[in-house]
Amino acid sequence: MKPGLSLLILIAGFGLYILASASLYTVSETEQVIITQFGKPIGDTISQAGLHMKTPFIQKVNRFEKRILEWDGPPANMPTKDKVYIVVDNFARWRISDPRVFFENLRDERTAQSRLTDILGSETRNVIAKHDFIEAVRSTKDRKVAREINAGASIADARIGILPPISKGRAELEKEIILSATPKVKGFGIELMDVRFKRINYNESVSRTIYQRMVSERTQIAERFKSEGAGEAAKILGQRERDLKMIESEAYRKVQEVEGGADAKATEIYAKAYNGTPQARELFEFTKTMEAYKKVLTSDTSLILSTDSDFLRYLKSDEERPLPPVGSAGSADPLQRLPSLMEIAQPR
Repeated sequence: MKPGLSLLILIAGFGLYILASASLYTVSETEQVIITQFGKPIGDTISQAGLHMKTPFIQKVNRFEKRILEWDGPPANMPTKDKVYIVVDNFARWRISDPRVFFENLRDERTAQSRLTDILGSETRNVIAKHDFIEAVRSTKDRKVAREINAGASIADARIGILPPISKGRAELEKEIILSATPKVKGFGIELMDVRFKRINYNESVSRTIYQRMVSERTQIAERFKSEGAGEAAKILGQRERDLKMIESEAYRKVQEVEGGADAKATEIYAKAYNGTPQARELFEFTKTMEAYKKVLTSDTSLILSTDSDFLRYLKSDEERPLPPVGSAGSADPLQRLPSLMEIAQPR
């Protein structure tokens, strides 16, 4: 083969390769394509995967993601309806629903991310401003903290431990953001799939005050429980004292009953022992009088009695002491067989 012919074939083959490369393109399963001619989109969106053709050199392939994309906005300060300044950090999921409109308005994903930041940030601010802070942090309507409610319910003017009622909740606020932002992003060929709050926190300027108030509320709840515990303790101690007094009084009553019964029994025994004969009665009177002398007549006792006092009966001489009637059962004086009364009464 002549060298000139070989070079011509090589040049023709290279030209065909360049022409084929400029005319053919592939579309993957995760892409959708818009063909532009001199910067303007032409034809329909190509979303079917495979090999496709275009006019070489004057048409350009613009590829867009078919899968769901992520938007993660920056944290933003915003006020709630109850004037609480918070920092809201949320994220969203979106996809390109109309590549032609998307290309005409935004061109690429970086511009779309910036536009989503503006739209979703604005709608989030609007929704947060229309609701109280508790609506944004709670996702359920019926959550109750029984211990704290019981503690706070007994305090008249302080709503300590009582969670304010909500009407919607965090999930409903997220739906509101989606509903308000969807028509605005639809004009850019974007379908908004979901919006969620990633983090909600107090603004640093009010965090210190909020924490101090939380500490104060927890302290009041703790003091409430302490006072209730002290009241219960006092009640238990009072009941214990009452029970103790009752037990002691009942024991004292039983002791008195036993002692009374014993004294009665002893008296009955003494009565049977000393009341059998006149001599026994006289001996009983004598012994009891002697016991009384020992208790009353001490070294430092000054006692003044009349001469006819029964207490001096056994201190009188035999001539002064009256004798029993003659012929009576006690005519024989049993004291004659006893030691002298003065010797018994005289201190030793």
